[in-house]
Amino acid sequence: MKRVLVLGCTGSIGTNALNIIKYMPQDFTLCGVQAHSNKDRLKEIADGAKCPSLLTCEDNSEEAFQKLIDQSKPDIVVNGISGAAGLLPSKVVLSNGIDIALANKETIVMAGPLIKNLAQDNGAKILPVDSEHSAIFNLIQSIGNDNVSKIIITASGGPFRTLSKAELEQVTIEQALNHPTWQMGKKITVDSATLANKGLEVIEASQLFDVGADKIEVVVHPQSLVHSFVRTNDGMLYAQISEPDMKHPILSALTWPNNQANYLEPFDIFDKTMTFFKPRMQDFPMLSYAFECVKFGKAYPIAFNAANEVAVNAFLEEKISFQAISRIVRSVLDKNWNHKVKNFKDVFAADEEARKYAVELI
Repeated sequence: MKRVLVLGCTGSIGTNALNIIKYMPQDFTLCGVQAHSNKDRLKEIADGAKCPSLLTCEDNSEEAFQKLIDQSKPDIVVNGISGAAGLLPSKVVLSNGIDIALANKETIVMAGPLIKNLAQDNGAKILPVDSEHSAIFNLIQSIGNDNVSKIIITASGGPFRTLSKAELEQVTIEQALNHPTWQMGKKITVDSATLANKGLEVIEASQLFDVGADKIEVVVHPQSLVHSFVRTNDGMLYAQISEPDMKHPILSALTWPNNQANYLEPFDIFDKTMTFFKPRMQDFPMLSYAFECVKFGKAYPIAFNAANEVAVNAFLEEKISFQAISRIVRSVLDKNWNHKVKNFKDVFAADEEARKYAVELI
């Protein structure tokens, strides 16, 4: 029986994690919950499970997260918090030597080496929950890291995959939030439309699996059935295939290192169509910017993430157009980000600086 603390419990990842815990009571118990703003739902969940809770918009400090961990005593923590706000709790969790089921890609994008060192120093595991990184993680576990020549990350292409560059200038918030295959929060849905989310996943994959930009490829796969490939040294491709349901990678992380029988429907391969296309990087430049950030390293990934968060928020508040998101990120990245990132203080300083530039541009 694993005790599970769920951070971001009212969001998409958190809701799916709670569903797993509910339907597998013999394997998991909910020991604590956290949410950013949905106070009523948080209280309802916490009261129902008789477990402690934390509302981070009131207190987002290390002390508050440490208190929640001390009260809940988890065996594993699901971090489903959106954006840069998820980094601090990841740091606290790993500092306590607790395994983390990590859906918050910004943790690795902003502070990958620091986070990995923290996990190693404290004997904790980082178990990726992004469907793509979960797939890669499990494939590498089976195949062996030395046998892998390339990681190929799949992307749905978002709702604007077939639109022309001119048409992209006219898209609305409602259109951007209408994802064809996944049900997600607003920010990540917009990121999927710009391909910034895939860019963040490229940076995350580079850090998680210790590979350079030349060993990572992105392929557009609209059906979202293949969650990633790895290519082995002999040229063969291996894929992880399942329905586009986040419960699969969450469950994979919660049950690791076992492959456990569960209540989810097994994938039915019959009557399925799978197509694959090259991404249109010229029309969706956020992906190419992310590859640049992998090559440049230093504080460039931090700046990419921070500028994108600010720009997406401005788009959702109808302050800028859809295409202005990538233009703002480009302008921020054109600054000098060759800062050495030696500690978490450096991470937060670079994050703050990039946000300031983005706000000024808006």
